[in-house]
Amino acid sequence: MIRLLDRYIFFELLPPFLTSLTGLCFIIFTKEMLRLVDLVVSRGISLAALGSIVLHLLPSFLVLTLPIACLIASISAFNRLSFDNEVIAIRAAGVSFWRINLPVVVFSGIVFLLTVYLSQWGQPWANVSLKTLALSVIEDELTLAVDSGVFNEPIPGLMVYVPHSENASGHKGVFISDQRNREQPLIIVAENFQMLKQSERQQFGIRLFRGAIHQIPKDANSFHRVTFDTYDFWLSSPFTSVKEKTKRKTYEDLTQQLEESGGSDAGALRRLIEFHKDTAFPVATFVLGLLGVPIGIVSKRSGKAGGFAIGVLVVIGFYLLNVLGEFLVTTLVISPFAGAWMPNIVLACLTGFLFVQARKQ
Repeated sequence: MIRLLDRYIFFELLPPFLTSLTGLCFIIFTKEMLRLVDLVVSRGISLAALGSIVLHLLPSFLVLTLPIACLIASISAFNRLSFDNEVIAIRAAGVSFWRINLPVVVFSGIVFLLTVYLSQWGQPWANVSLKTLALSVIEDELTLAVDSGVFNEPIPGLMVYVPHSENASGHKGVFISDQRNREQPLIIVAENFQMLKQSERQQFGIRLFRGAIHQIPKDANSFHRVTFDTYDFWLSSPFTSVKEKTKRKTYEDLTQQLEESGGSDAGALRRLIEFHKDTAFPVATFVLGLLGVPIGIVSKRSGKAGGFAIGVLVVIGFYLLNVLGEFLVTTLVISPFAGAWMPNIVLACLTGFLFVQARKQ
């Protein structure tokens, strides 16, 4: 009987969990949808690259939505069980109140482990990979094509113009204005061109055919012109240094940076909070799952809508506590560790109080 009861409660938790998780991920995804559509329409990235970007965004979505979905699932399940007086019937059969919560503990523990994995490994890997992927997509955009009939600016100080169509002789034509060195500006024209890219993605460029390089020195009375049959115009990737910065800083690096600033570096303090939240947030998922049990039982008179509304208020309060903790840390009132764990402590106290009240009913 006990095993059947455990399975019954466990499978009562699954449908609202999956429904709320899907809905929450979709809501967050709609916020990014316009940016993704812009990448396809204006940037011309492939659907495969778009799908890869969406997959890299999922860990960040799930870390945020799993705690809320776990809370909503336990509230919805026990709200229904309590509303239909099934909790009273189960307790009348001799099952203790604490034993009823065992399936919720197991369910919350599974979601907790999933959140731990995503926050500790999945999300950091996805963030770094997403930045690298985005930079690679931009580099591909620079190297694969140049829009005709418009002035392209692949990097600051460099302007490339290509006519709309080939002329009667089959020449495309290209005009390049290189103003990166203000002391020696260059004007390059050529009859044909071909985009180039090194396999290691450290450089990209344009191979020019049958053209000339015009240099305008400071002296207005002098002028330099060099003709060529073939000329490779190479450019160092502007994203190489950015890629090196995508690696996540370790705890030791952050503490050293904080010590060098005398403990007042707000950026280092925020990163330390995020470091501690990688552990604190999954624990909050477990606590929220347990918190949904007394909320669902206590709010049975208000129905499903009332239980859901209380759950929303709990989530809002939880995130407000996170904001408050970050504020107290950056103002040097409490340590980053205390700021990260303060919302969990408040949630645990609230959960204990509501469990005592639910047990009395």
